[in-house]
Amino acid sequence: MSLNETVSAERPHIAFFGMRNAGKSSLVNAVTGQNLAVVSPVKGTTTDPVKKAMELLPIGPVVIIDTPGLDDEGELGALRVQRAREILAKTDIAVVVVDCAQGTGKQDEELIALIQEKGLPYIVAFNKADLVENRKDLGPAQLFVSAKTGENIHQLKEMLGSFASKTGSAKRIVADLLEPGDLAVLVTPIDQAAPKGRLILPQQQTMRDILDAHCAFVTCQPEELAATLGRLAVAPKIVITDSQAFGKVAAVVPKEILLTSFSILFARYKGSLPVLVEGAARLAQLKDGDKVLISEGCTHHRQCGDIGTVKLPAWIEEFTGARPQYTFTSGGEFPEKLEGYRLVVHCGGCMLNEKEMQSRVARARQAETPIVNYGLAIAQMHGILARSLEPFPAVKALLE
Repeated sequence: MSLNETVSAERPHIAFFGMRNAGKSSLVNAVTGQNLAVVSPVKGTTTDPVKKAMELLPIGPVVIIDTPGLDDEGELGALRVQRAREILAKTDIAVVVVDCAQGTGKQDEELIALIQEKGLPYIVAFNKADLVENRKDLGPAQLFVSAKTGENIHQLKEMLGSFASKTGSAKRIVADLLEPGDLAVLVTPIDQAAPKGRLILPQQQTMRDILDAHCAFVTCQPEELAATLGRLAVAPKIVITDSQAFGKVAAVVPKEILLTSFSILFARYKGSLPVLVEGAARLAQLKDGDKVLISEGCTHHRQCGDIGTVKLPAWIEEFTGARPQYTFTSGGEFPEKLEGYRLVVHCGGCMLNEKEMQSRVARARQAETPIVNYGLAIAQMHGILARSLEPFPAVKALLE
């Protein structure tokens, strides 16, 4: 996969925040070398977050986000401010843009405090420095810049690059479970929900990770798994399945072969597996009328037999004997407050970056609402959760 093909969820997300007319959009354009954001002297020109996946030297593949002014006014302005604050949930590196002539105000300071509370690396860029002659001394991670003249734009990019190098993850999807030369079998159902002519992102990324580990894989559909295993000269080290086929696959795979799902692998990859395993145990406690949130990180056309809105509710009701009340969200929709929900059931999060997935898990924990993902929930409801966690002994121990 070339740098330009790196999926957005794997790119550092760099977001520009600040007041109206601080020059956020102008600075975004100066940093990227593109007319990415609309620029105008009129306050409030940027009305919604603008995102762009691109190459940014010296960093490489990134997602740049320009946000509305945090001092926007009126009812609509309040919604824009809320959207800007929501961007913090998916931000890896923040740039707080301050009008050099105005200096930092109360809202700037509140924003910086919020960024610090979240533990995000950040830079305070004092823009329009070309209009100010007498400059005060700045602290670390602070810089005078001018989007108009280009002053210190290179230095700003270098600072962003140094932060980005520290936010990069050395975690692997599955490669750390394999030795060079090992074989994996990937079970990928091709049904109405499968994208025409291609595989879904978690499957593609897992394949690439296996190849990077100098291992091989065989891919088949659930109905062909038994025949596929029978044709192999050597047993695979691991079988990885789409969660929807967990039950069928578990019945075919010999006990001595490791078995897990793409969804469970991505729960570990996004850093949330132990919390989600704890949430799986709460499925059995659901009662009639309990509020359950089922959330997908991507948006797609829901079809007959959709896993989130059709299959999961049916499995939950069969497993628990209860009839909960369901709320469904997708894409960027995710409640800020989760109090009142008995359980959150989330997708694998392949389209969300690690920061946003962890933010959603953190919101659930803050509300003391259990959260589980599709793969772990399905494994629990099919009675194979312990087996699906055998590749991760420390996490499996949480069930004991």
